[in-house]
Amino acid sequence: MKQFWYGLVLFLFLALPPVRHLLESIMAFHMHMQMPLLFVSGLLMAPFFMKHFRQFFGKWNRSGLPGIILFLIIVMYWMVPKAMDESLEIMAVEAFKFISLPFLAGVPLRDSWSKIGKATESILLLVLAILFSIMAYLYIFFESTLCNNYLLVDQKTVGWGFAFFSLCLILYLVLTLFTDQSQYYDEAST
Repeated sequence: MKQFWYGLVLFLFLALPPVRHLLESIMAFHMHMQMPLLFVSGLLMAPFFMKHFRQFFGKWNRSGLPGIILFLIIVMYWMVPKAMDESLEIMAVEAFKFISLPFLAGVPLRDSWSKIGKATESILLLVLAILFSIMAYLYIFFESTLCNNYLLVDQKTVGWGFAFFSLCLILYLVLTLFTDQSQYYDEAST
Protein backbone atom coordinates (compact mmCIF):
# COMPACT_ATOMS: atom_id res chain seq x y z
CA MET A 1 0.00 0.00 0.00
CA LYS A 2 3.02 2.28 0.45
CA GLN A 3 3.55 2.21 -3.31
CA PHE A 4 0.14 3.78 -3.88
CA TRP A 5 0.94 6.67 -1.56
CA TYR A 6 4.35 7.20 -3.17
CA GLY A 7 2.69 7.25 -6.59
CA LEU A 8 -0.05 9.60 -5.44
CA VAL A 9 2.46 12.00 -3.83
CA LEU A 10 4.55 11.95 -7.02
CA PHE A 11 1.45 12.61 -9.12
CA LEU A 12 0.32 15.51 -6.92
CA PHE A 13 3.85 16.93 -6.86
CA LEU A 14 4.01 16.89 -10.66
CA ALA A 15 0.60 18.61 -10.81
CA LEU A 16 1.77 21.58 -8.74
CA PRO A 17 1.79 24.68 -10.98
CA PRO A 18 5.43 25.70 -10.30
CA VAL A 19 6.69 22.16 -10.91
CA ARG A 20 4.50 21.78 -13.98
CA HIS A 21 5.71 25.10 -15.38
CA LEU A 22 9.37 24.25 -14.73
CA LEU A 23 9.17 20.82 -16.36
CA GLU A 24 7.24 22.13 -19.36
CA SER A 25 9.53 25.11 -19.95
CA ILE A 26 12.27 22.94 -21.49
CA MET A 27 11.34 20.38 -24.13
CA ALA A 28 13.71 17.69 -22.82
CA PHE A 29 12.28 18.05 -19.31
CA HIS A 30 8.76 17.89 -20.71
CA MET A 31 9.31 14.78 -22.85
CA HIS A 32 11.95 12.89 -20.87
CA MET A 33 11.16 13.87 -17.27
CA GLN A 34 7.56 14.96 -16.73
CA MET A 35 5.92 12.38 -18.97
CA PRO A 36 7.96 9.38 -17.69
CA LEU A 37 7.43 10.49 -14.08
CA LEU A 38 3.68 10.66 -14.65
CA PHE A 39 3.91 7.16 -16.12
CA VAL A 40 5.93 5.96 -13.09
CA SER A 41 3.32 7.41 -10.72
CA GLY A 42 0.76 5.21 -12.48
CA LEU A 43 3.03 2.18 -12.15
CA LEU A 44 3.32 2.83 -8.43
CA MET A 45 -0.42 3.30 -7.93
CA ALA A 46 -1.33 0.26 -10.06
CA PRO A 47 -1.43 -2.43 -7.29
CA PHE A 48 -4.13 -0.43 -5.48
CA PHE A 49 -6.33 -0.33 -8.59
CA MET A 50 -5.56 -3.93 -9.48
CA LYS A 51 -6.68 -5.01 -6.00
CA HIS A 52 -9.85 -2.91 -5.86
CA PHE A 53 -10.92 -3.47 -9.47
CA ARG A 54 -9.87 -7.11 -9.78
CA GLN A 55 -13.00 -8.12 -11.73
CA PHE A 56 -12.54 -5.31 -14.23
CA PHE A 57 -8.92 -6.20 -14.93
CA GLY A 58 -9.76 -9.92 -14.95
CA LYS A 59 -12.49 -9.41 -17.52
CA TRP A 60 -10.94 -6.83 -19.84
CA ASN A 61 -7.22 -7.55 -19.50
CA ARG A 62 -7.16 -11.31 -18.96
CA SER A 63 -4.33 -12.01 -21.42
CA GLY A 64 -2.49 -8.75 -20.87
CA LEU A 65 -2.60 -7.77 -24.55
CA PRO A 66 -5.38 -5.14 -24.26
CA GLY A 67 -3.35 -3.34 -21.58
CA ILE A 68 -0.21 -3.47 -23.75
CA ILE A 69 -2.11 -2.11 -26.75
CA LEU A 70 -3.62 0.72 -24.68
CA PHE A 71 -0.14 1.52 -23.30
CA LEU A 72 1.32 1.68 -26.82
CA ILE A 73 -1.50 3.90 -28.11
CA ILE A 74 -1.03 6.39 -25.26
CA VAL A 75 2.77 6.41 -25.61
CA MET A 76 2.59 6.93 -29.37
CA TYR A 77 0.07 9.74 -28.97
CA TRP A 78 2.31 11.65 -26.58
CA MET A 79 5.30 11.32 -28.90
CA VAL A 80 3.51 13.32 -31.58
CA PRO A 81 4.91 16.89 -31.48
CA LYS A 82 1.44 18.38 -32.01
CA ALA A 83 0.22 16.69 -28.82
CA MET A 84 3.04 18.26 -26.82
CA ASP A 85 2.23 21.69 -28.27
CA GLU A 86 -1.45 21.32 -27.50
CA SER A 87 -0.74 20.26 -23.93
CA LEU A 88 0.98 23.61 -23.41
CA GLU A 89 -1.77 25.64 -25.04
CA ILE A 90 -5.05 23.84 -24.23
CA MET A 91 -5.89 23.04 -20.62
CA ALA A 92 -8.10 20.07 -21.55
CA VAL A 93 -5.19 18.40 -23.35
CA GLU A 94 -2.95 19.10 -20.35
CA ALA A 95 -5.55 17.42 -18.12
CA PHE A 96 -5.68 14.48 -20.54
CA LYS A 97 -1.90 14.15 -20.22
CA PHE A 98 -2.19 13.97 -16.42
CA ILE A 99 -4.92 11.32 -16.71
CA SER A 100 -3.69 9.25 -19.65
CA LEU A 101 -0.04 8.71 -18.75
CA PRO A 102 -0.54 7.40 -15.21
CA PHE A 103 -3.95 5.78 -15.48
CA LEU A 104 -4.22 4.69 -19.14
CA ALA A 105 -0.55 3.78 -19.66
CA GLY A 106 1.07 3.07 -16.28
CA VAL A 107 -1.69 1.06 -14.61
CA PRO A 108 -2.48 -1.16 -17.64
CA LEU A 109 1.21 -1.88 -18.26
CA ARG A 110 1.77 -2.93 -14.66
CA ASP A 111 -1.29 -5.20 -14.81
CA SER A 112 -0.27 -6.65 -18.18
CA TRP A 113 3.41 -7.21 -17.48
CA SER A 114 2.85 -10.23 -15.24
CA LYS A 115 0.33 -11.73 -17.69
CA ILE A 116 2.41 -11.66 -20.86
CA GLY A 117 5.24 -14.03 -21.61
CA LYS A 118 8.94 -13.31 -22.06
CA ALA A 119 8.57 -13.33 -25.85
CA THR A 120 5.86 -10.66 -25.74
CA GLU A 121 7.96 -8.60 -23.32
CA SER A 122 10.87 -8.74 -25.77
CA ILE A 123 8.62 -7.81 -28.69
CA LEU A 124 7.22 -4.84 -26.72
CA LEU A 125 10.72 -3.61 -25.86
CA LEU A 126 11.79 -4.03 -29.50
CA VAL A 127 8.75 -2.05 -30.68
CA LEU A 128 9.61 0.71 -28.20
CA ALA A 129 13.25 0.72 -29.34
CA ILE A 130 12.17 1.06 -32.97
CA LEU A 131 9.66 3.76 -32.07
CA PHE A 132 12.29 5.68 -30.09
CA SER A 133 14.75 5.33 -32.99
CA ILE A 134 12.23 6.78 -35.43
CA MET A 135 11.49 9.66 -33.08
CA ALA A 136 15.23 10.26 -32.56
CA TYR A 137 15.76 10.47 -36.31
CA LEU A 138 12.78 12.75 -36.73
CA TYR A 139 13.73 15.14 -33.92
CA ILE A 140 17.45 15.25 -34.77
CA PHE A 141 17.42 15.53 -38.55
CA PHE A 142 14.27 17.54 -39.22
CA GLU A 143 15.44 21.02 -40.21
CA SER A 144 12.49 23.03 -38.91
CA THR A 145 10.86 23.02 -35.51
CA LEU A 146 8.23 20.37 -34.98
CA CYS A 147 6.94 21.95 -31.76
CA ASN A 148 6.02 25.61 -32.03
CA ASN A 149 6.63 26.24 -28.33
CA TYR A 150 10.25 25.09 -28.33
CA LEU A 151 13.47 25.96 -30.12
CA LEU A 152 15.25 23.78 -32.68
CA VAL A 153 18.08 23.08 -30.23
CA ASP A 154 15.52 21.78 -27.70
CA GLN A 155 14.13 19.50 -30.41
CA LYS A 156 17.57 18.08 -31.18
CA THR A 157 18.23 17.51 -27.47
CA VAL A 158 15.01 15.49 -27.21
CA GLY A 159 16.07 13.54 -30.30
CA TRP A 160 19.39 12.60 -28.71
CA GLY A 161 17.49 11.56 -25.59
CA PHE A 162 15.34 9.24 -27.69
CA ALA A 163 18.50 7.85 -29.32
CA PHE A 164 19.96 7.12 -25.88
CA PHE A 165 16.77 5.38 -24.68
CA SER A 166 16.63 3.35 -27.89
CA LEU A 167 20.25 2.26 -27.46
CA CYS A 168 19.58 1.27 -23.84
CA LEU A 169 16.59 -0.86 -24.85
CA ILE A 170 18.56 -2.56 -27.62
CA LEU A 171 21.46 -3.29 -25.26
CA TYR A 172 19.04 -4.73 -22.71
CA LEU A 173 17.46 -6.95 -25.37
CA VAL A 174 20.89 -8.18 -26.49
CA LEU A 175 21.83 -8.83 -22.86
CA THR A 176 18.73 -10.92 -22.26
CA LEU A 177 19.22 -12.74 -25.53
CA PHE A 178 22.79 -13.87 -24.78
CA THR A 179 22.59 -14.46 -21.02
CA ASP A 180 20.70 -16.98 -18.94
CA GLN A 181 18.22 -14.89 -16.93
CA SER A 182 16.58 -17.89 -15.25
CA GLN A 183 19.35 -18.15 -12.69
CA TYR A 184 18.39 -14.74 -11.31
CA TYR A 185 14.69 -15.56 -11.13
CA ASP A 186 15.27 -18.96 -9.49
CA GLU A 187 17.37 -17.44 -6.70
CA ALA A 188 14.82 -14.71 -6.05
CA SER A 189 11.98 -17.19 -5.66
CA THR A 190 13.79 -19.40 -3.12
